[in-house]
Amino acid sequence: MAERITGTPDEPWSVERLGAELKSYIGRLGHLWVEGEITQWSNSRGNVFGKLKDVSADATISFNVWSSTLSRIEGDFAQGDRAVLLVKPDYWPRGGTLSMVAAQIRHVGLGELLARLEALRRSLAQEGLFDASRKRPLPFLPNRIGLITGRDSDAEKDVLRNAQLRWPGVEFRVEHAAVQGDQTVPTVLAALARLEADPEVDVIVIARGGGDFQNLLGFSDEALVRAVAAATTPIVSAIGHEADRPLLDEVADLRASTPTDAAKRIVPDVAEELNRITQARAQLRARATQHVHREAERLESFRSRPALARPGTMLESLWQDLARLTARSDELAARSVELHGQRLDHLRQTLRALSPQATLDRGYAVVQTASGSVARDAAAVTAGDALLVTLASGTLDADVRAAHPEH
Repeated sequence: MAERITGTPDEPWSVERLGAELKSYIGRLGHLWVEGEITQWSNSRGNVFGKLKDVSADATISFNVWSSTLSRIEGDFAQGDRAVLLVKPDYWPRGGTLSMVAAQIRHVGLGELLARLEALRRSLAQEGLFDASRKRPLPFLPNRIGLITGRDSDAEKDVLRNAQLRWPGVEFRVEHAAVQGDQTVPTVLAALARLEADPEVDVIVIARGGGDFQNLLGFSDEALVRAVAAATTPIVSAIGHEADRPLLDEVADLRASTPTDAAKRIVPDVAEELNRITQARAQLRARATQHVHREAERLESFRSRPALARPGTMLESLWQDLARLTARSDELAARSVELHGQRLDHLRQTLRALSPQATLDRGYAVVQTASGSVARDAAAVTAGDALLVTLASGTLDADVRAAHPEH
């Protein structure tokens, strides 16, 4: 059957007419449901521009979600989600591009599971199980390390080999468990309980060597996540998957990117620690030597001072001051004695001048009656009275022969 040809070389269609015809033809397709994997999800000013890839064939279409439609869509979507879209094909003549305008989007299959996991992630985050304040520090050098991993797995070998290379004396207690499939959660929970009950275990590592999203679902199980959050022993998550981080990574006290990284994070490197000790000793020795030298220089500066170089000079100066003060005190004491002696002589002379003895010494006498009173008036005595006469030297007993009062 011959192919139909529209137009002629002399009367061809214009590009505008071709675009209009394509737009009209494509527009008659109406809305249709299409399923695929979202390989691009870019939000620009509230509008989404994405791409949807066939899950089993190499075929991709572009789609747009306008902001008015996006506000009515339930759930969150991102690259890698599997979804079913209600789209309407739309041809843009000006740019010559074909796109699908999405009116509805729904999660299907794995996308629904991702939505549930995202809801669980938000719920656990609101409870505070992912808060940094809950993270417990790892011990510097664990007494014994608990390891939960698959039997004869590369993850087990990586953790053991790298930890022993860093610290040859490190001890492990290995508990094997299923790391994918339906038995992952119960076997990991049982291993965790056994290690938690061991008082010798200071840190627990849960290790797996990566894998696709579905193989890691067990490490996002709510029961396992809550058991890790309630554990009293610090726990390291070493699942080894960057694109889709399981919830175990969020709740663990430390997330290691790989099992090898976990080994480096849980034990120190003996060579590095010995090097640090050597450096610390060298620094202490240098600081001690510097301090001794500095103090020796200070001591030498003290010894070079005149007071210590010739201590007699300081004593001579003080001795001169002492001699000068002694001479001054002797002078002042002598002067004080002299002045007080002169004052004493003056007082003695004054006392002598005022003393009755001085009067007696001039020839006067004190006459006392028998009663002891001084006889001042001749009328106070009568003939025959006994008198006591006190002279300048000695006394006399006398009798009155006659009294001659003054007329």
